[in-house]
Amino acid sequence: MDADDLKDIFEPYERLVEIEILGKSRRVPENNTLLRCLQYLSLESVSKGEFCWNGDCINCQVWIERDGKEKSVISCRTVVEEGMRIVRMHDKLTEAFDPE
Repeated sequence: MDADDLKDIFEPYERLVEIEILGKSRRVPENNTLLRCLQYLSLESVSKGEFCWNGDCINCQVWIERDGKEKSVISCRTVVEEGMRIVRMHDKLTEAFDPE
């Protein structure tokens, strides 16, 4: 896959924002959903994962911590924000996401 292929996958972005995923700080493209950001970090494995990409399943569910409270969201429908903290992931997403 080359750079031209990737511009069709991700929403346009000018910078990377910092988020925390399971205790690790990562930089991901602004203006994209969390699932796309995970795909940015682990292109092949997330692309092949069992996700509908449109909110019909919950295989991409993650739990975000804000102000000491956890909230579950569907990552294909949630736009990334600077400083987000993902503290848990659905099993299907954990299987597909390879952070290295």
